[in-house]
Amino acid sequence: MRFLARARALRRAAALAAALAVPLLAAPALSQQASYPSRPITLIVPFAKGGPTDVVARIVSAELAKLLGQPIIVDNVVGAGGTIGTLKAAQAPPDGYTLVLGHMGTHAAAVALYPKLGYRPDVDFAPVALVARMPILLLARREFPAADFAEFVLYVRSHQDTINLAHAGVGSVSHTACMLLNHLLEINPTGVPFNGTGPAMDALVAGQVDYMCDQLVNAVLPLRTEVIKAYVIAGTERDPAVPTIPTAAEEGLPKFQVEAWNALFAPKNTPPAVVATLNGAVVRALDQPEVREPMTGLGAIVPAPDQRTPDALAGRVRGEVQKWRMVLKRQMP
Repeated sequence: MRFLARARALRRAAALAAALAVPLLAAPALSQQASYPSRPITLIVPFAKGGPTDVVARIVSAELAKLLGQPIIVDNVVGAGGTIGTLKAAQAPPDGYTLVLGHMGTHAAAVALYPKLGYRPDVDFAPVALVARMPILLLARREFPAADFAEFVLYVRSHQDTINLAHAGVGSVSHTACMLLNHLLEINPTGVPFNGTGPAMDALVAGQVDYMCDQLVNAVLPLRTEVIKAYVIAGTERDPAVPTIPTAAEEGLPKFQVEAWNALFAPKNTPPAVVATLNGAVVRALDQPEVREPMTGLGAIVPAPDQRTPDALAGRVRGEVQKWRMVLKRQMP
């Protein structure tokens, strides 16, 4: 009897110890999340320095660093239309210390353009927040022989064997937007890929390429200094930053509608508390004059509050993936 009583007592003690061990084992993880961030954060920009995504990243990350109390290191990982850097982010530990600033190309159109993409935009990331929306413009070198959009159409149709266009790689916004334009105009010029729209813009300014489709964020300064020219905005509304540039709809091409966007993503399985911390910081940052004023000055549109939630971003990614899969399948050769 004494033996049985002692055995029961040992089992009760073991059970109690096991129960007590659970919170003890969980405590480090909970503490780690509660103290996030406790070290510098790496923000992968999957394009070259100086491009529109890089510009947005540096404006926003400076304010995020203040709000989060930790440095944010911008890491430009270029190549394959932004998919190399995006894949690197998808494969990073889901601890909130590696993020990526994706966009319509990396997290939507790339699905239709890269059969072996290596990641699924709507599955392999934890959406954090939409950061910016950017109009797309049709641009050309300063000496391009067309005074307006009507003349541009006539010229490229009659010289498509000799003209070329610049883009930031297959699957990038600049590539996808001009694919749509070329399809609508029924032309097939030579494409010249670059590692980012920054280098592509440099080539356009230097007159080394004929035209490109690019985000207003990247084009507004060259336009103001008149080293390049613009024909239309790919949409139905003019932009206050460049009010004299007509829309494609005004110029008789209403189907040429493309809007770029930038959004912050973490690897999938990032703890919800970490995502919530990051989202809260982004929401606050976008309302700061230090972020809002330079963004709008460059032609970017700061998202409305209801567009900044993780759920809203997840819905945007799903819709954009479906949209561009259909567009590129049905409209592209």
